[in-house]
Amino acid sequence: MPDARRLLIDLTIMSVVGMVLAVLGPFGSFAMPFALRLAYWLGIALAGYALYLPATVGATRLAARLALSEAGLWIAACVVATVPMTMVVWAVEGLWHPLRPPSAQQWLASYANVLILGSAITSIFWFGRARRLRAAVPMPIAAPIVPAPAVASPAPPFLDRLPPHLGRDLIALEMEDHYVRAHTPAGSTLILMRMRDAVGELSGVEGAQVHRSWWVARGHVTGTERDGRNLRLLLTGGIAAPVARGQTEALQAAGWPVRSTTVSSRAAIG
Repeated sequence: MPDARRLLIDLTIMSVVGMVLAVLGPFGSFAMPFALRLAYWLGIALAGYALYLPATVGATRLAARLALSEAGLWIAACVVATVPMTMVVWAVEGLWHPLRPPSAQQWLASYANVLILGSAITSIFWFGRARRLRAAVPMPIAAPIVPAPAVASPAPPFLDRLPPHLGRDLIALEMEDHYVRAHTPAGSTLILMRMRDAVGELSGVEGAQVHRSWWVARGHVTGTERDGRNLRLLLTGGIAAPVARGQTEALQAAGWPVRSTTVSSRAAIG
């Protein structure tokens, strides 16, 4: 879920969208008085944000965990979230005329209208998120792979962010919206920062950002797993980190135990 600053920006965007729709008056709403039309569309816009946001955040996390297409899962999330959103629209319209159960044809027509509008607004957030991710993508995969630091070197700054009960033996970092989840053998915790900044604070730790949403400590790789073209690194604690297809060669060149075959397998590293 977004932090306070992101939430304020998102709500401002939705308020602007609501005001624009109030001026345009689509789907027969232009016949309403403007004040009522403005209240209607602002309420619909904010209700849509409350329904579509959890669906798209869940789609993003599922795509990272299963190495699936984020765009495809966002589309599916939009289709699913439109069902409760259509019910909200029917309920709101019942405030000024008797609420009757819609016929199948009326339901499909209303669902289609809500889906078109919801998809258009969700696309705004998709392209905004894609722009932020492009700005957050660090240097190529080989850059974070550095020799182990000398004993006298100071600890990487990121490790100071970990709570004491988790220790400092970092297994992996996993991006979750505006947070990174730090995994250690003692558990995990969420830290509010960008993946790019977290990786930058791990200078001296032998590891690599193997996926847009994952950084992995090389010493905790226990095996590999393939499912068709999808490759995952098996890590300490039963964690599986997806590997971006474009990074496989760079990992191999750096000496990581990554296979190039596409046969489904689970291979332990001896």
